[in-house]
Amino acid sequence: MISRRHFLATSLGALTASTLPAIEPISRAGKSRMQLGVAAYSFREYFQWMRGKENKPKEGHKPWSILDFIDWCADNNVPGAEVTSYFFPPDVDEKFLLEVKRHAYLRGVQLAGTAVGNNFALPKGEKLDKEIADVKRWIDFSALMNAPHIRVFAGPQPKDLSEEQSVANCLEAYQECLDYAATKGVFLGLENHGGIVAQPENLIKMVQAAKSPWAGINWDSGNFHTKDPYADLAKIAPYAINVQLKMEMSPEGSKKGEGQPADVPRLLQILRDANYQGWFTIEYEEAKDPFVEVPKVIEMLRPLLG
Repeated sequence: MISRRHFLATSLGALTASTLPAIEPISRAGKSRMQLGVAAYSFREYFQWMRGKENKPKEGHKPWSILDFIDWCADNNVPGAEVTSYFFPPDVDEKFLLEVKRHAYLRGVQLAGTAVGNNFALPKGEKLDKEIADVKRWIDFSALMNAPHIRVFAGPQPKDLSEEQSVANCLEAYQECLDYAATKGVFLGLENHGGIVAQPENLIKMVQAAKSPWAGINWDSGNFHTKDPYADLAKIAPYAINVQLKMEMSPEGSKKGEGQPADVPRLLQILRDANYQGWFTIEYEEAKDPFVEVPKVIEMLRPLLG
């Protein structure tokens, strides 16, 4: 008997965006509505921990924990916090995760989700198995914290694999994690994060092929560096289950550090046209001080979100 995993790995490569059945947009009753959130990554230079290593914050700032970030969200009247996994202590355990959940509840902040810096496009073997295991570990952690969404990456194409095989490997790994996430009630948003999903076609292809009601796209406004990023964002908007706003767009040909200011009303209209409902999360990546700039973005967004 042919296993499901073998079928996915051998058959996906033969599929193209034109041969796949047309995907139905995520069905949502009522009108588009969005809630404001902030991603911990906006303050990445100020946390005590960064991907398991001690991080030295900028001068004049004490090292932050995830609990401090939740306090900041509460103090700035931000409803949702994305508690990015990079900033948790390397020995994170159930006691700490439950304290994060407790602290957020007492401060009136919802945990919108988390993120893992995974790579699903690796060749099959020990390294890919480790990536899958780490995502499953964070599915457990997310369920414990009551953080209902994890944004996951596809990954870059390895030198020794074709793009077709990289996409097949990614889908297989994504599907395995989705099957596990379904048992915990956690969404996995596959992000338009460069690599094999630098263009919208592969991303749509994999979300179409994923067999899970917990699948979807983490829609990042600043991650398409194509000729027309707005048009490509519109293509993936019907499948969005989480949204991140960056303040710059870098179309094809843009030099590093020379991005264009994001047209936020246009981005919001793209999402409203797709009847998106859910978190609209700021991920501030500019070089300016986030303690000064993020509150400005928040106040700009409040009347636009309605």
